[in-house]
Order: sequence, then structure tokens, then C-alpha cells
Amino acid sequence: MPYVNVKITKENLTSEKKKALIKGITELLQNLLEKNPQTTIIIIDEVETDNWGIGGETVTDRRKRGL
Repeated sequence: MPYVNVKITKENLTSEKKKALIKGITELLQNLLEKNPQTTIIIIDEVETDNWGIGGETVTDRRKRGL
């Protein structure tokens, strides 16, 4: 039973894109590792950019600088 936890910054990810991401990951595990899609669990955690840090600063601040 594969369990995949995808963590991304919360920035306008539509419901359709989430569905496509879940479907794509499930299909990848099925095709590459022969995992049963019926027992594959995909979790998407969306994290506010103020709560995600890279290099000692928040993603919010990095985006303001164009990084």
C-alpha cells in the first residue's frame, strides 16, 4: 500500500490540477512499480508561503525578490 505525501506551497492550485496530480502519481506507481491503484494513497499538503523556508527566509520574501 503506497503512501505518497506531496508538500507544495499554497498558490492557486485548482481542484482540477489536484485531481490530475493524484491521478498521475497513482498511474506512475502502477506502471513503474506495479502497485495496486486501489490501495495507493496520495496526500497533498498545501503550505502557506510564510510557513515554508529556504536558505533562512520565507518563500514569501523570496518571491517578492523574484527568486
